[in-house]
Amino acid sequence: MVAQFTGGGPATTGVFYDDTFNRELLPGGTLDCRTAAPGAEVSFTEAADRSQNPITLDAGQKLNSPVLQSLPTNSVSQTLALKDPNPGTPGPLSTAILKMTPTPQTLLDPSALPVSAADCQTVFPHNYLRVNTVFEVARSHGLVTAWSDKHPAYEILNGPSGTGIQDLFTPEINSAADSTGKDWTKDNALTQEYDSTKVDAVINEIAGKDHSGTRTVGTPAIFGMNFQSVSTAEKLPISDGLAGGYLSDGTPGPLLSGALDYVDGELGALQAAIRANGLSKSTTIILSAKHGQSPENLATLRRVDDGKIIDGLNAQWAASHPDAAPLVSFSVDDDGMLLWLSDRSPNALATAKQYLLTHSAPANRSGDAKGTFSTTVASSGLTTVYTGAAADRFIGARTGDAHVPDLIGIGQDGVVYTGKTGKIAEHGGDHFEDLNVPLVVSGAGANHAVNHSPVKTTQIAPTILELLGLNPQALQAVHAEHTNVLPGR
Repeated sequence: MVAQFTGGGPATTGVFYDDTFNRELLPGGTLDCRTAAPGAEVSFTEAADRSQNPITLDAGQKLNSPVLQSLPTNSVSQTLALKDPNPGTPGPLSTAILKMTPTPQTLLDPSALPVSAADCQTVFPHNYLRVNTVFEVARSHGLVTAWSDKHPAYEILNGPSGTGIQDLFTPEINSAADSTGKDWTKDNALTQEYDSTKVDAVINEIAGKDHSGTRTVGTPAIFGMNFQSVSTAEKLPISDGLAGGYLSDGTPGPLLSGALDYVDGELGALQAAIRANGLSKSTTIILSAKHGQSPENLATLRRVDDGKIIDGLNAQWAASHPDAAPLVSFSVDDDGMLLWLSDRSPNALATAKQYLLTHSAPANRSGDAKGTFSTTVASSGLTTVYTGAAADRFIGARTGDAHVPDLIGIGQDGVVYTGKTGKIAEHGGDHFEDLNVPLVVSGAGANHAVNHSPVKTTQIAPTILELLGLNPQALQAVHAEHTNVLPGR
């Protein structure tokens, strides 16, 4: 989403993932910034919410609602009984959660966020972003803005000013949805119900209300939402009695087909609301995805426990450096590998690279429901490893950028890093399936033709501004990366 709303990639925005590490920041809760050692996790996930144990749908706002308070003790069937009766018609769950604050920065726990060594101030997500967003440009021209996404930490889209989005609705997707502690991503029917609350918010905004439907604020110039239902249907092995992912011929399987049908119906409800409010001739809809998922071919799936790989690397380092800290300070490994190291010397970088490229790791094939390690993958499941300055060059960042991982590993096709059998696909890597996503621009100002030119999702941002009659060059990332508007405009 950062790419789509800034026009820039991670080298420009400074944002590599939602949970990373920064070598210059201080750990959350640091009070004495003069003596604290630099290096801190930057977690812009549910871990930053005020509510923990359990994490709640309102992220700790403590809305006084029997419906919301019952969620952690409901069965799945009880939670689903709260669902919307029809697309665009709020049910009990939507009615309750739509009362969430439009300023979710207030729902983040400062002690869970990193601290700046320069001024000892908490670094909120919007502080971490290096460039402005389309929302900030729109606001500078007096336009109304809104958005809905899956964590309060998506307030990063406010941009460095912290004020880009006037109405930001962020029910927490990784909150407890039932009595087992299962969150909304672990059952696709639950994910669809979660998504429906955001559809209801957008329909209220189409009608010129705020997301709650209680205040008249005017229809936003930029607004919309993120659907999660397709993502979970791609990743879950089975849900609601249906197999997830894709069939052997590459077409969507039964669970994914149902999720796509659900999203199609909800998009229809949004379009109906646009027509009903007389906005068809002034509205452009942009439909895309944050990312794809890999692998689509389940025959290639190999689940690899990255935790054991990191343990092995740390053990080898400790054998020759017994008094040193563990070599790996932080890792993010989904279907690629990002490592930040405690020692950044040439020796340490070379040791990490050699270990990963010479280590054979046990892997679990797709059919092994009990997680039996039935095969191995060479080179820790990687094809290529970039370290130090080579990692900076690979990502296009300046040398020594504190945001960039010390090691970037490109995963082999089909490898998913997980110690569990609860997923059959992931994202974050460099695979074709990760990077190729649908992109549709439809409605007012759109050229209704199929264009086969290669494009990037970063081109969405300048296109949004051009459609609004604003200057795309007002976006700092667009200026820095020379990002073009989408062809046909």
